[in-house]
Amino acid sequence: MEKLKQAVKEIAYYRHQAKFSKLHLSLIPFLSLSSSLYGALLYTRQSLYRSGFFSKNRLPVPVISVGNLTWGGNGKTPMAEFIAKRLADYGISPLILTRGYAGGDEAKMLKRHLLGGPVKVGVGANRVATANLFFEKYGYVDYRGSKFFERTYLDPKMGSHVGSQKIGAAVLDDGMQHWSLCRDLEIVMINGLMPWGNCKLLPLGPLREPLIAIKRANIAVVHHADLVLEQKLKDIKLVVQEIKESLPIFYTRMTPSYFFELRNISTKMHLGAVLDAVVLCVSAIGSPDAFVRAMEKDHYLSIDLTSVTITRFNLRLYLVTAAMRIASSRY
Repeated sequence: MEKLKQAVKEIAYYRHQAKFSKLHLSLIPFLSLSSSLYGALLYTRQSLYRSGFFSKNRLPVPVISVGNLTWGGNGKTPMAEFIAKRLADYGISPLILTRGYAGGDEAKMLKRHLLGGPVKVGVGANRVATANLFFEKYGYVDYRGSKFFERTYLDPKMGSHVGSQKIGAAVLDDGMQHWSLCRDLEIVMINGLMPWGNCKLLPLGPLREPLIAIKRANIAVVHHADLVLEQKLKDIKLVVQEIKESLPIFYTRMTPSYFFELRNISTKMHLGAVLDAVVLCVSAIGSPDAFVRAMEKDHYLSIDLTSVTITRFNLRLYLVTAAMRIASSRY
């Protein structure tokens, strides 16, 4: 199965078929048919929303959507966390709305990183219903426009501290294709290492929508920019501005911050503690190569990539947490 997944990924990201194996070539007709069906369903769904057959919901607070056009490794969740923290710094209590894929690992990470702060994390496929549960519990404040509106739901079980926790904004994690919810700001994340692949729709290519969807965005963010050659960044910028010339583009990178012990997440260990040590990088993220390259680049680690099977669980396991760094906008 892993060999099959790898073959599908290689087809999606390699434009030249001359070096494809028989396995690759045998998969292409099936993937092409599936991609055409996916495109037809996507177009039908978009048309139903545009015609008003499917209704859109609007939350009583500003909504910032963080999404992407390709599968995995685009930095959506770290960006959602970054935005939520900045809003909190300005005194606005934000609510992150995440679907909670794959058992909710990303939601658990968000809750761990934001524990004890004003940022709330709502998990559920129905973002509107999830948001309304939080509005009922904490109340909300709408800062939009000249008219200030505030509402508090009184719950005797919550006590008098509820007023200080009123939600002032919502951040959609992976929200670009969540068309049932209106948003005030659309941010599209782009993986600088593997931006568009073969420019085909899933599953033949990596695109969840055609590139023309960039027109809906208010901001584009190129992730892993520090791991990409300058010419490739220029090529990405050219593609984006051919679709929407006025779109501001920002560049980000992930910077490892510290290690923490899995059994005790409150512990922090300096990254320098692993110098001259054997490092095993274990990841379940969309772009694991970027994670390894970032560790090597910033901390001069020599990391060997290998496939291992862990049969015993008596390892002392440390995890690394990373912080997002945003460079200045380039036009």
